[in-house]
Amino acid sequence: VESIKSFYSHLIVYLFVNAYIVYSVLSVSNVGFFSFSVLSTPVFWGIGLLYHALRVFDVCLLFGKDWKAKKINQLMKSEYEDYKSV
Repeated sequence: VESIKSFYSHLIVYLFVNAYIVYSVLSVSNVGFFSFSVLSTPVFWGIGLLYHALRVFDVCLLFGKDWKAKKINQLMKSEYEDYKSV
């Protein structure tokens, strides 16, 4: 529960800080919205926020959800067989 709360706090800070940054850059400079100086912070911080969400909600895109349990069982069986043969 604490990690989910931490993620939502991160999300709220992300939204407010990036809204302020985008507003500040657009109001002070004469650049377009889709310029690097406007969108660099939201994009890179958004990548970090996406990683945080994947970790909190236990989304495993590469190996699947039950990969960890299967791997642990496989290693435990291997260790047991090694122990039994000694």
